[in-house]
Amino acid sequence: MCNPIYGVRFRRSGFTLVEILIVVAILGILAAITIPAFQGHVLEARESAAKANLQILRNVIEVYAAQHDGVPPGYPDDDPSRLPGDKPLFDQLVKNGNYMSKSPANPFNNKTLITMVGNSDAFPIEPLETDLYGWVYKPATKEIRLNWPGTDSDDIAYFDY
Repeated sequence: MCNPIYGVRFRRSGFTLVEILIVVAILGILAAITIPAFQGHVLEARESAAKANLQILRNVIEVYAAQHDGVPPGYPDDDPSRLPGDKPLFDQLVKNGNYMSKSPANPFNNKTLITMVGNSDAFPIEPLETDLYGWVYKPATKEIRLNWPGTDSDDIAYFDY
């Protein structure tokens, strides 16, 4: 731009308000398109992690039982006539470091604690209402499940993994 009176050229610096609003609108549209897709991938990643962690736990339980005359972890002194508990389970699988360096977390609530179902108790048909535990385990049947309500993207209950 040139000022006709003085013959001096002025340079425009910065952006106009309209230009800034257009850029913000474009960024908003891009965010509206990409954020839902990203959230779907996060959910799928959690579902995959839950399945993988369950497989790890199930394999460790089977290996422990195979190495201890068929007695699954969780029983004090590997005595299935005694009441199972989470402390013996932790000591057998994690503390000694022979099977796992740490207990895997439930990817939905980030809890590593495993609640135990007694020998004579029925395995729950639904997840526990508390979110203190990541997993539900019954040593008598070697059954372990994810303690999380709801269904995944394929309409399968998380508790049924």
